[in-house]
Parts: sequence; structure tokens; C-alpha cells
Amino acid sequence: MAETSWSVALRALRGGAPGAAGAQGVGSGLQRAQAFMILATMLYRASHLAIGLVAVVQRHRDQPVQYAAVAAAVGLSVLVYGTALRRGWFTRRHVWADVVVCGCLLPFALWAWGGARESATLGWAMILGGSASAAVAVALDRVQVAAAVVLLAGTHVIGYQAVGASPAVVLGHLNSLLSSAVMAWVFWWYLRRQGRLLDDANARALTAEAHRARYEERLEHHRALHDTVLATLTTLAAGGIDANAPEVRERCAREAAYLRRLVQQTSDALPRRQIGTALEEAVRAAEGLRLKVTARYHALPHVPPEVATALADAVAEALNNVRRHAGTGHAYLTAAVSHEGHEEGHGADHDAGPGGGSGGGSCGTDTGPGGDGTGGGVVVTVVDRGRGLDPERYAPGFGLRRSVHDRMAEVGGRATVDGAPGEGVRVELRWPG
Repeated sequence: MAETSWSVALRALRGGAPGAAGAQGVGSGLQRAQAFMILATMLYRASHLAIGLVAVVQRHRDQPVQYAAVAAAVGLSVLVYGTALRRGWFTRRHVWADVVVCGCLLPFALWAWGGARESATLGWAMILGGSASAAVAVALDRVQVAAAVVLLAGTHVIGYQAVGASPAVVLGHLNSLLSSAVMAWVFWWYLRRQGRLLDDANARALTAEAHRARYEERLEHHRALHDTVLATLTTLAAGGIDANAPEVRERCAREAAYLRRLVQQTSDALPRRQIGTALEEAVRAAEGLRLKVTARYHALPHVPPEVATALADAVAEALNNVRRHAGTGHAYLTAAVSHEGHEEGHGADHDAGPGGGSGGGSCGTDTGPGGDGTGGGVVVTVVDRGRGLDPERYAPGFGLRRSVHDRMAEVGGRATVDGAPGEGVRVELRWPG
């Protein structure tokens, strides 16, 4: 079913588009100002038509010309304002037709054929000129506004003189005519100015949001490079591993392919990995740089892909920190569902590693890394038996701050780092936080 003119205008005032063609955006401030002025002037005309109908019913029941005049005024008003509502603004030729017919010809037609011989019987037609002047003031340019107002004022003077109206009546109606035009123009000027200010503010907000999105994208690229390529280059530069080792060459090839994907990546090309698979990729990458990782997974839940990616990236950086700073070649990874009560059942496994009895080997799993839990949160810990850290002097660097803490915060999780001198470091990642 097609929308009514009223619903179109009201939707525009609420922020939708009235369907107007133009340079402004859909639901812009200027379009809202236009929709308001259309409704305001239409209601003004409706009040004059109501006065005219009441006057005809009370005073001219036996004058068919009077009813025909009311019908003509109603029909022309529907044309003017109905078209304006559909298009989003007034059509100038329709506004001029309203001025000529309702504002000028109807009073003379009633005087000539409708029995209007005194100001009281002609007044209802004259006041239509007031609502016509309001539409003129907002729809036409200044020269045309002046011409239309002069034409309407001349009709008032000549028409009232023809029925012998007093100067007070003539001046009162002229004042109403001019006041309608002036007030409508002032309202339209103010609303149009406010609408443009709103559009400018919206444009600045959109520009700022675009800048922020570009900054976040660059930051994400920096973090990705820090966690992968830079970690590999740092290790090679330190000389701690053989650059020609097969596993190192394989990692370099993977990261070269990653760089190519990063350059070509679009916003809809985000990785869509399960949590277990993502964590295993982080473990294998660390093992490619000669870090032994003992990993255990316990009934991993299904989490959103962006959460799985954030956890895996945070784990990769935590393992990089173990390799670079802990002074040990062995790390322990535990990942489990964090349902209430579930963690208690796996409490010993959560502390796998130093004192946790993870068992030997590179990777031990209870359910496999694919993740077959039924839902809920997840907790991942990375523990080492290295030199540890002094909590009073600890300040997270770029890796922990950006790649661990910030990544977890962005997906609604949190990261905590705990350690003591000579007792290793424990990094705990939780989602939800």
C-alpha cells in the first residue's frame, strides 16, 4: 500500500527522507526543515478553509457559488500541499496558481456571482490570501515574493472597497497578510539555517568517524606486524636460531604470505576461525621459533570469530614475550570453558606448567583444538618458569599493551599479568571479561 502524504512528511520529521530530489542527504537537517514548513503552512491553510466552510454553512446556504468557491479552494490546496509532501518541497507554479485563484480570483467571483456584498460575507475568501502569502514567503525568491504580496494586497484593497468595508477592516486584513508572509519567511530562514548547521555537524562527525576508523585499521596492522613479522625478524637478528632451519623458513614463507594478504585485505576479509584452530596456529608459530609449548584444551566453547582471533593474537604475543624475555625455552598454554563450576573441575589443568603438572610433550588435549563446547566463556592462560617480573616495576610495553590488553578489551574480554622475580609469569585471558 502506498504511503499517504501525511506519513511521508511525518517520517521526514522523524529523520527519514520525504523523497525529495536534491543535493542533501536522506533525512538531512534541511529536509527536516522543509518538511516542517510544509506541514506548518498546510495547517495554516486548513484553518482558513475551516473558517470558510463554517461561514458558508451559516450565511450562504442558498448560494451554490459559495460552495463551489470552497470546493475550488480545497482542491487547489490539495494540489499545492499534496504535491509538496510527495516531492519534499513546493512547486512554484502550483504556489502561483494558489495566489492567483485563491488569493485574487475567488474574492471577485464571490462579489460578482456569490452574493458577497459586505465585508462579513467576503472575509472568509480574503483570509485565504494570508495562508497563500505564507506559502509564497517560503517557496519563491525575493522578487517573486514581493510581486505576489503586492498582488494579494491589491486584491484586499480593491475587494474591500467594492463591498464598502471600513478602513479598520482593510488595514487589519492587510496587516494579517503581511504578518503571515514575514513570520513564515523568518521561520523558514531560521529552520533552514539550523538544518544546514545540523548537516555540517553531521558531516564533521562522519569525517571524524572515518579518520578514527582509518586510525584503528592502521593500529591493527601495526599490531599484526608486531606480533608476526617483527617477532620473527627480531629473533633472526638476535642470532638465537638458524635462519636456514626448515621450520624457520616455513614460518618466514607463512608470514610473507600473510603480508600479501594484509596489503590486499578488505573490511569483509576478516579471519573466521574456531578458537581451538586459532590457538593451535599461535602455538605452531611459536614452536617455529624454537619455543617449546605444552598446550592443553578442555571442552572449548564456540565463540564469535573475532573473539577467537583476538585470543589467538593475544596468545601469540604472550608466547613471543616468553621467548624474548623469560629466559626459558618452554611455555605452558591452557584453554578451557569458563562456565561457573566448570573451571573448578579443571582447576589443576589451569595451572599447568609450573606446579601444574601438565605432562610432557608439545601438546596435550582433552577434546582436541577444534572446540566442541556448547557455549559460555573461555579462559586461556600462558605460563612460563622464567625469570619473572617485579610487580612494582612492571609496566606493559607495546606488545602487552596493544596486542594483549587492548585486543581483549576490544572484544569484551580482559587480560591480567601476574608474576614475581624468579617465579615466572602468568598471563590470563578471559572472555567475557
